[in-house]
Amino acid sequence: MKLTILGCYAATPRTITSPTSQVLEIRNRMFLIDCGEGTQVQLRKQKVKFSKINHIFISHLHGDHCYGLIGLVSTFMLLGRVNDLHIYGPKGIKEIITLQLRLSNSWTTYGLYFHELESDRSEVVYEDDKVLVKTIPLKHRVYTNGFLFQEKIGDRKLNIEAVKQFDIETCYYQNIKNGKDITLDDGRVIENHLLTFEPLPPKSYAFCSDTVYDESILEDIQDVTVLYHESTFLESEKELALKTMHSTAKEAALIAKKANVEQLVLGHYSTRYESIQRFKEEAETVFPNILLADDGADFEF
Repeated sequence: MKLTILGCYAATPRTITSPTSQVLEIRNRMFLIDCGEGTQVQLRKQKVKFSKINHIFISHLHGDHCYGLIGLVSTFMLLGRVNDLHIYGPKGIKEIITLQLRLSNSWTTYGLYFHELESDRSEVVYEDDKVLVKTIPLKHRVYTNGFLFQEKIGDRKLNIEAVKQFDIETCYYQNIKNGKDITLDDGRVIENHLLTFEPLPPKSYAFCSDTVYDESILEDIQDVTVLYHESTFLESEKELALKTMHSTAKEAALIAKKANVEQLVLGHYSTRYESIQRFKEEAETVFPNILLADDGADFEF
């Protein structure tokens, strides 16, 4: 599982920082999460192939999380895209994008599908044979969702020595990895656990965008491998965090601790602070496993 931070700062873009956007690669799937202004430039800087992005998840309709979307949709067309593009986001996102496409007479030449969200409960919004994506309802000034990306349990791992010992042909390997027992030519049934090892534990990633401190999300993110949680302010500006419905670094750490997550990634920093290192220092007073998001950072889990 790989996380690439394209932008992770709050409010307006600067020459040295970008608003929220990130790419998650999980089980050979690539997902774009949020699309603040300048996202496509950041994608180019990080050498992310545009053609691999088929699913975009937008947490909410504040500009620093979605104003880069129309540009990316248009660039896909200019590049001759043929693959369908699916966009998941709050109700209204279809109107925003299609209005701009209509007024600029720039309709896409590829399939553009919107999956508009309005439920205040967690729901499955994407699923295939390897990955499941659910919403995480958040509390912000407008309708907002985080997203939980979960690997499904993979195939069992072949015990090559055991398979060779029983002289099993390679054409049966996939059935074995799928958990099936094998019947030999002499009629003996070899139970699967004798031929395989347990699959690797599935990983999970929870993206919690703009939100006030809210323990109601704990059930949705319990025991995740990695949690990205906004930390716009430090405790010295806690009253401002409450007023604007954002979180502090310490509050993000409290959520991570109570949810028993393995790793916490902080982001969405206010640009009022000279150093983001202060966010890590504050969070570590509550939770030990802290990583700082920063534009261009890559994390492998």
